[in-house]
Amino acid sequence: MLKIALPLRLQLSLVIVVGAALLKQDAWPWLAVYGAIALFWAGVLRVPILQLGGLLGTELIFLSFMALPLGWERASFLLVRSLVCLITMNSFLLTLPPHSFGIALKSLPVPVPIKVNLLLAGQYLEILLAEVTRMQRSAQLRGLNGTVGWLRYTSAAMIGALYLRTLDRAERVYAAMIIRGYNGQLPVDSPFRPKERFALLVAWAIAACLTITSYRI
Repeated sequence: MLKIALPLRLQLSLVIVVGAALLKQDAWPWLAVYGAIALFWAGVLRVPILQLGGLLGTELIFLSFMALPLGWERASFLLVRSLVCLITMNSFLLTLPPHSFGIALKSLPVPVPIKVNLLLAGQYLEILLAEVTRMQRSAQLRGLNGTVGWLRYTSAAMIGALYLRTLDRAERVYAAMIIRGYNGQLPVDSPFRPKERFALLVAWAIAACLTITSYRI
């Protein structure tokens, strides 16, 4: 994987997502370009294909229930556009080193309170995924292999236990952050280097051209 700084990786991912999300409805050629860019980005980050595919399948099932009532023609474009955005952001999240979401978040041009909330939400999701992985391993030790076995193992009680365990662990993590000096403020922002700033400006320019021209067809 190329040595790309975490803040730059986050903002380049957001460039692709924002550009694709703002495309005109039924602008299929432009969406195909964004799709190729998203696949290229996933290749650059060397995202685990099986893990990415499983995550995308779950997310698209949920999105299909929301999009299909809009009609097949409109829903198909919305689903493919969502797929492009999900490939991009999931590629970033799945290749993010542990406990480094705050580093990537520092350069995001949003108010500090929003950054803090995003950081805490990201940490909670990381804890939640870790607990789900532990529960899946526990199910495998009990002989419940595969998706069907895992679904048979889950229940309302297990979901409640998962919530309580993740909440307790999140509170302990937050207490540890307070002990280590966290006072509600993120570390000082690290500015982009000239080359990184230039690459980001070029990416925004390309995305703006693609998205704007989609409205001229």
